[in-house]
Parts: sequence; C-alpha cells; structure tokens
Amino acid sequence: MTGGALPEGAIGLLHDAGRIFARYHLRSAFRVRVHGRERMPATGPVVVVANHSSMIEPQLIFGMLPRRSAFLVKAELFRGAAGRFLRAIGQIPVKRGAIDRQPLMAAVGVLKAGGVVGIFPEGTRGSGDVGEAERGAAWLVRSGGATVLPVATRGTLKPADGRRRWRPRVDILVGEPFTPPVGPGRTGLDQGTEALRAALAALVKTLDDWRAENRIGTP
Repeated sequence: MTGGALPEGAIGLLHDAGRIFARYHLRSAFRVRVHGRERMPATGPVVVVANHSSMIEPQLIFGMLPRRSAFLVKAELFRGAAGRFLRAIGQIPVKRGAIDRQPLMAAVGVLKAGGVVGIFPEGTRGSGDVGEAERGAAWLVRSGGATVLPVATRGTLKPADGRRRWRPRVDILVGEPFTPPVGPGRTGLDQGTEALRAALAALVKTLDDWRAENRIGTP
C-alpha cells in the first residue's frame, strides 16, 4: 500500500523517498517495534490520530504507515529549504493557536480524494497521555467522511535525569480503526472530540500497561 492522495504541489516519488528515510534513519538511535501495522485500512479516507511527547513521533509514524500520508505540521518548521522539502513531500503547515482554514481545507481535499491525513490532537508536545484534545481531528472526520486510526507511541522521552540511554526501546501501537459519531454544530464537534480523545488515551494506557508488564523502558 504505497499510493494515495497528497496535497496539491506534492511530489509523489519524493514523498515515498521521505517515508523510506523516516522509516530507517532513526534505527541507529532507537530500537523501534511496530505493533498492529496491518490495521491500517487499505483504502478510503483515514484520519490518523496520535499522541505527542517529542519531535520523534511524527517522523516514526510517517515512516511506518503503509500508505502515503499528509500530516498537519506546525508552521514554524516550514522555513527555507526545510519548508520547501516538507511541502514537496506533502506535509501541511498549520499555525498553532490561530484559526486557519487553509490547512484544514487542504487536509479535507486529501481525505475526499481517499487519502490519509495525520494529526496530533493534543496540539503540542507534552506527556503524551492525551488528557486534552483540540477539535481539528473531529472536524476533519466530519468534513472528510473519514475513518479514524489511533496510534500510540512510547519510549521517545528522555529519562528524568536528561540523559538518553543507548538505543532505547520505542513501541508504536496501532489501534483498531473506528468511525466516531461527529454530529452537527459545536456540540457535535465537542462530542466527537471527546470520543477521539478517549479512544486514543485508552490506547496509550494499553501500551503503557503492556510495557510495564514487560519491564520495558520509560515513556
């Protein structure tokens, strides 16, 4: 599963090369294990929602997904050559803390063409426990008629002493796809957002419990 819709102006071959790079370039620094990758729907519009605790998760998830995907990425990274590259591989800049319909409409275009859009509903990096979520993911589901694929990642944070351990274990758990009810208006959006948040938070806890049982690393 390599093909798929991308935003206007993206270069498919460059996007595929970027995915390959993202899949392997961090392997020297982390021992990455992906669980449930086969749960990605083979076709149709999908919104990937993931927890976010470091700058590493976007690269790992982008690389491990079996389909092309356009992620909503903070606009500050779209500067100079790096920004041109991100646009060329189909990533979408979004301004944090601002109402900006242009990136959301670009993402809806990808979904309506049957593609995959990735978003971190927490809105910023933190503990990755998904205690809160912004409305963008639910809005995309409602506007693009998409299925949701939750993805939990643990093992990317540095220990409390600030020292990175040698090749720490990172686990990526792909959950079961589902379609949350997102009704009309702000009330429907709020209810859909909570359904998305709860599902992703539960998946993160499942991964945390599994890592604890198997005595694997830290968050």
